Amino acid sequence: MISLIKTIALCVSILHSSAAFGPSPVNRRSHPSANTALSAITFPQIQLPDLFNTQQKRSELKSQILSLASETQRGLTATPSQQAEMERLFARLEKLNPTPNPLIASKKKPTVNGDWDLQYTSSDSILGKGGFPRVGPIVQTLNTETLSAKNSEVVKYILFNIPRSVTAELSPVNGQLTNVQFKRFSLGPVGFDAPDSFRGSLDVTYLDEEVRLTRGDKGNIFVLTRM
Repeated sequence: MISLIKTIALCVSILHSSAAFGPSPVNRRSHPSANTALSAITFPQIQLPDLFNTQQKRSELKSQILSLASETQRGLTATPSQQAEMERLFARLEKLNPTPNPLIASKKKPTVNGDWDLQYTSSDSILGKGGFPRVGPIVQTLNTETLSAKNSEVVKYILFNIPRSVTAELSPVNGQLTNVQFKRFSLGPVGFDAPDSFRGSLDVTYLDEEVRLTRGDKGNIFVLTRM
């Protein structure tokens, strides 16, 4: 009998010991100690890139640039203060360039290939300042597959609107900068080869699906929109 009592007591002792290492019963009510434990847990804050904010900044800058371009007739009537403002906006948008190597074709990135409408430039010669006025768009066509380019426009000579253009050959230096060798000029039905000394460069400093910013070798800036 005594042996049986000892056996029962041993079993009860083992059960109590095992319960001390087992899970606590589920309490569906809020438990003070549980709340304290949860409040002590600190979850790391994940900093995600502010893509929406960057896109918004790009959109605002492009809108300001194109508005100023329209107001100054592509830069033709720009005052010194307007030119300075365009330079400032231009530089700010360059810093938000989403396409690091615009001259390298990529399925995931915008391409420079296609027709581009000149919206603004600081180049007096391209604007025709002090000379014959340009009529309609000034268009630049780029093709990095054939390494070719073409600038075309219509110029009003006294009473007549005459189309003229120049073709060029591209020699990329890297994914952003390319040298330009002008090849042939056309004025209406008349064409002639460009002198070998007619060279330049294009530095594509910003590119998205809508807008391209470019700096020329003479320090001029160009704002173009995709046609």
